[in-house]
Amino acid sequence: MSRYRVPHTAVLRTALLKYAVLKSVAPLAAVLLTALTGCSSGAAPGGAPPARVRSHTPPAPAPGSPFWVDPESDAARQIKLWQGQGRTADAQALRRIAERPVATWPAGDDPVPRIRKAVAGAAEEKRTALFVAYDIPHRDCGKYSAGGAEGAEGYRAWTERFAEAVGNAPAVIVLEPDAVAHMVDGCTTPDHHAERYQLLDEAIETFKKLPRTKVYLDAGNPSWIPDPAGLVEPLRRAGVDKADGFALNVSNFQTDAAVRAYGAKVSQELGGKHFVMDTSRNGEGPLSDGRDQAWCNPPGRSLGAPPTLSTGDPLVDAFLWIKRPGDSDGPCRGGPSAGTWWPEYALGLAKRARF
Repeated sequence: MSRYRVPHTAVLRTALLKYAVLKSVAPLAAVLLTALTGCSSGAAPGGAPPARVRSHTPPAPAPGSPFWVDPESDAARQIKLWQGQGRTADAQALRRIAERPVATWPAGDDPVPRIRKAVAGAAEEKRTALFVAYDIPHRDCGKYSAGGAEGAEGYRAWTERFAEAVGNAPAVIVLEPDAVAHMVDGCTTPDHHAERYQLLDEAIETFKKLPRTKVYLDAGNPSWIPDPAGLVEPLRRAGVDKADGFALNVSNFQTDAAVRAYGAKVSQELGGKHFVMDTSRNGEGPLSDGRDQAWCNPPGRSLGAPPTLSTGDPLVDAFLWIKRPGDSDGPCRGGPSAGTWWPEYALGLAKRARF
């Protein structure tokens, strides 16, 4: 995989402006450009391996990132623990996760505290908060990430609380991973389809009322729905035309090239809609066999391209770490429950990273 480097802040600011004008990515760039003003103009390139530091030094955000980095993330806490245990090399490797922005997934009936924490942290550093809204009723068809709101009214109330907590802050929201693709593949039964389409459409409207929020509706990945034409009408019914675009490869491992090609086909059918890509764990691509479980804690994977707006593709607004690297996909291959921090898996991802 190519090496990715993040330029100094001044250069990145200029590049973003040019990119927005020349490549028509103004919608996302305009929101995120303000995030760059708080970065040191003398910062070292963020895509290079972390500099050598003394073992007690806490993780710091990689310079140049427009997104907020949680200083109290699971990875940051793990570094502190391993430093205390003398695992200094492992702690250093884990900085490749701790120093880069990952999405916040507000969970449960009350998403407000986690959202407000991210918004406040991002505001202090003049950066953009990245969220995943993941509470649709009948979520994940009762599988590893089962749950979600109790009925349509419960979901409406949840999204309203979510939006109120974000407020006027610059934010990017990836909306409901799996929700559309599970209707396409039949996992979500037809009796729930009409309600789900309506709820997704309403959620997009709710979040798009916020003045500085960008919304990307999840559209699965190339391995899941091989024919992108099958996604177009479902995405439209779910309100993608009202959103800023769609998201691909969330929590999956498909290569950048495969995702770009797939996204371009979906975009063409949607009139040129832009998209974002989850590159959190796709550095080695997908597992070559066992397709049914290739998505669940596959061994030998690595971190992908660090989060950036400089994608080199006019249709791709950003590479994002939407899945939190190190969080388990579920109780498979010895992993804990879905969404639970798994330090040794995180360490493998970090050690195998090529940036």
